[in-house]
Amino acid sequence: MERYRKILVAVDGSESSKNAFRQTCRIVRHDHSWITAVVVIPPYQDQFQTLSIKEKASRELQDEGNKIIEDIQSISREEDVYVKFRLEEGSPVDTILDIAEEHFFDLVVTGRRGRSRLERSLIGSVTARIIGHSRCDVLVVPKDTAVSWTSLLVPTDGSRFSRSSTRKAIGLAKAYGASLKIVSIVDVTEEFQAQAPDAVDSLVMQAWQHVDDVGSEAADRGVTADRFVREGESYKVITDMAIKQGTDMIIMGSHGRTGVRRLFMGSVTEKVIGHAARPVLVVKALAA
Repeated sequence: MERYRKILVAVDGSESSKNAFRQTCRIVRHDHSWITAVVVIPPYQDQFQTLSIKEKASRELQDEGNKIIEDIQSISREEDVYVKFRLEEGSPVDTILDIAEEHFFDLVVTGRRGRSRLERSLIGSVTARIIGHSRCDVLVVPKDTAVSWTSLLVPTDGSRFSRSSTRKAIGLAKAYGASLKIVSIVDVTEEFQAQAPDAVDSLVMQAWQHVDDVGSEAADRGVTADRFVREGESYKVITDMAIKQGTDMIIMGSHGRTGVRRLFMGSVTEKVIGHAARPVLVVKALAA
């Protein structure tokens, strides 16, 4: 069974995270899964303030966190879903990862972007760190988007990491009866194309081999998949294809639990997450 059964959603009060929570409620209602929502408030750490000021600031953060819990409780009632709520204090990244690992969640869901004091705890490098260090898959949901499994786009380059994501995509397509679109991208500069056209032709042939390998695996599992090879900058091709092909989910591969700078910053996956107008599911390929 490829569907996610235990889902942890991180909520920081931003509209994008509230939408991610609502979309997660709809996933679990449809799949009869378990959902836990966590709000993490940062500890007040100004060592130069008096004790009374620190206590007041801590109470304000606690009140802000409780208000976020109240807001998403109303969403859970609207969606008619039972949710376990947790309000925690500490590092957002460490807290979310610890909960996910200790309680064996198989998916972490976050929104994308925020601006307020608590909202800033789950944007940019923090989201990258959650993806970079999580042992389970991570779903990033942009504001004003819906999560659906009806049409899936999965890039492949033949690597171990893309093999993990393509297998997950095939499994999800099988479980949900979804259409699947497989793309491999030849990303070279115009200068390289001009100087080594034969090499580009070879890369195109390799790309078709990657796509056909995944397509054959999908067919073996009874999943029909459209196959594409495209030339261009990888993240642009992926995000444009998601729109033009009408897919509602992009499924990407990522390394396992390693250093974030080496793993994620500046990667194609990060750029896709930052630019996509669709939710992006990051599938983890853990070391054997």
